[in-house]
Amino acid sequence: MKKEKIRFAIVGLGNIGVRHAKHIVAHPDAQLVSVCDIRKEALLFFDQSNVQLFDNLDEMLSKGAFDVLSVCTPNVLHAPHTISSLRKGYHVICEKPMATRSEDSAQMILEAEMAQRTIFVVKQNRYNEPVQQVKQLLQQGILGKPYLINVNCFWNRNADYYQERPWRGTLRQDGGCLFTQFSHFVDILYYLFGPVDTKSGMVRNFAHPYTELEDSGVFLMETASGALVNFNFSTCSYEKNLEGAFTILAEKGAVKIGGQYLNTIEYQQIEGHVIPAIHIQAKSNDYGKYQGSMSNHDQMIQNVIQTLRGEASIMTSAAEGHEVVRIIETMYASVQ
Repeated sequence: MKKEKIRFAIVGLGNIGVRHAKHIVAHPDAQLVSVCDIRKEALLFFDQSNVQLFDNLDEMLSKGAFDVLSVCTPNVLHAPHTISSLRKGYHVICEKPMATRSEDSAQMILEAEMAQRTIFVVKQNRYNEPVQQVKQLLQQGILGKPYLINVNCFWNRNADYYQERPWRGTLRQDGGCLFTQFSHFVDILYYLFGPVDTKSGMVRNFAHPYTELEDSGVFLMETASGALVNFNFSTCSYEKNLEGAFTILAEKGAVKIGGQYLNTIEYQQIEGHVIPAIHIQAKSNDYGKYQGSMSNHDQMIQNVIQTLRGEASIMTSAAEGHEVVRIIETMYASVQ
């Protein structure tokens, strides 16, 4: 018996919203039925399609016949747009960060429970094969007790990036680099090692005086098992992204997930084990003047469809998204 397609709508048609649309349209079990953006020029991309166009979210929520809403709006709008959708009875895909305040992400979870709907938080770096390989090593105890974790996130974000969207670089709408650029790395830290406690931190704005935010930071953290974590980030890498990496020193081995986007195993020395060669087909999210994380949104859409059909478990739950927001809050609160 043929299964009905899962129907999707999108609010927010910036770079990431268009990426959602492309992967939804490409999936044989998905149908894109509605899109919404307050910018009329953004809607022109869909003008020749069979997709309903809206410039008002409330109107789309009232008139749209769909199952899932992808929230791809500026960070500060993720919570209100998600809550509005849940109250209308829709499931939600929420782009990162889930929210910029943990009280908002907690309210989102409560609203989902009351509506009996699901929030899918977008953390697509979990699908990276090197991340999955190291996750298995940790779960199976092959690495033994972790001792030291070093996280390096060194990207480039220049003036053109901030000029492209006025909300970027603002304290209220953006929230900071840990929310906008590097929440994926905080998520992978949590995904691999569980809750972490932030001991101290320092941030600076070295090269982006036209923003209200930091562009670099260093943090000392500790996992529940007692491993020490150095978390370093910057958007000051000269001209292009330099590195997105996790180095893990443990009782029975050492491993480094590296590359620019956690896309390679750069080093491994593990007792009685060798991580097999990894051949990654996916590329990073390329937005022309800058690059983002790995483009695994096709796998995210697949997980949404399979989860709603009862064929798979959710990859990143609302509770996990909330915990990442909480960790980021504690990181900023620790700044000296």
